[in-house]
Amino acid sequence: MNAIKSWIRRYQLGSLLLLVTVLAVVLPLTLDIFRLNLVGKYLTYAFVAIGLVMVWGYGGVLSLGQGVFFGLGGYAMAMFLKLEASDPISTKIQSTPGIPDFMDWNQITALPAFWIPFQSLGFALLAVVAVPTLLAWIVSFAMFKRRVGGVYFAIITQAVALILTVLIIGQQGYTGGVNGMTDLKTMLGWDTRTDGAKLILYYVCVALLVGAIVLCRWIQTGKFGTLLLAMRDKEDRVRFSGYDVANFKIFTFCLAAALSGVGGALFSLQVGFMSPSFVGIVPSIEMVIFAAVGGRMSLVGAVYGTLLVNAGKTFFSESFPELWLFLMAALFIGVTMAFPMGLAGVWEEQVRPWWKRRREAMRAPAAKAPPPPVLARTAPTPSWPGAEPRPDAIGGQHA
Repeated sequence: MNAIKSWIRRYQLGSLLLLVTVLAVVLPLTLDIFRLNLVGKYLTYAFVAIGLVMVWGYGGVLSLGQGVFFGLGGYAMAMFLKLEASDPISTKIQSTPGIPDFMDWNQITALPAFWIPFQSLGFALLAVVAVPTLLAWIVSFAMFKRRVGGVYFAIITQAVALILTVLIIGQQGYTGGVNGMTDLKTMLGWDTRTDGAKLILYYVCVALLVGAIVLCRWIQTGKFGTLLLAMRDKEDRVRFSGYDVANFKIFTFCLAAALSGVGGALFSLQVGFMSPSFVGIVPSIEMVIFAAVGGRMSLVGAVYGTLLVNAGKTFFSESFPELWLFLMAALFIGVTMAFPMGLAGVWEEQVRPWWKRRREAMRAPAAKAPPPPVLARTAPTPSWPGAEPRPDAIGGQHA
């Protein structure tokens, strides 16, 4: 038991256990399946926020194009689901049965060659991670090896997001265009639209999210995490110590891209569609906001920030449809101005010190209380008449 406690303290998993309790127990017991599915959708964005904690909070590299990798992972899964939904029987009314409907609308008469491998679920799952990671490696290798960083790297990632959005919309016959890929209903014959399927997918998302947090926490507590912090604060000193700074940044950026791809794939499964609206500049900036509100140095805080921002967006858009954008902006500005380190900073800088002071104050009276008085012992009173009681001689002798 002591070994388990020390392991939890070493990797700071107490907050993670609380998060697991909230996600796996409290929310499923208190929310209906519609709201729980919404929370599951929010948690897919949390994969991106966790990646941003690694690449931005620890690595010091701000990326404004993480929606690219989220979208690539989502499109990889959506392509498999769309092909399954486009079997010859379901598409018999088309001019060319057996291909996705948007291809038929654009006079494409055969399945493109790059679509054929996505008929395999195994290949699609591999592509969910491999495609975003490959693009991230190309971009980061070209930039970091030339020591391009800071605001220039942020602008370049924005440009990549814009280019990919234009490409997806322009190639409507191959990607579905601005409408994206819709009507994603089954996976290997399993109907993902039922309440039971939504509940299972929610727990799968929670399990993978916890696994991602544990993986990133393990990296942070090792030598690699120490070097990331050192590179963020004193990059030249780390380089002069003999380390290849570019390789560390490339690995971290690729890790964040892979996590974003997993989140995009889970989004396609839970929501049932994928479109270029999740790839562009605006969603990428929103994902940075998730990490900033939660705390860009805290993995668990990034999850809470994602839930808070998206829950606020849903609440404001339902209750104040004409003002919700202004309310969301006020929420973000207020949180960042009042708590520059996010929700995690509030916990570390205010809640924990207050709780520590409170515990010390509760222990202080007990520590300062005087010891109970020690009563002097007296010798037994003699039983013969006229005898007087005599004091007990401690350490002495009686005549």
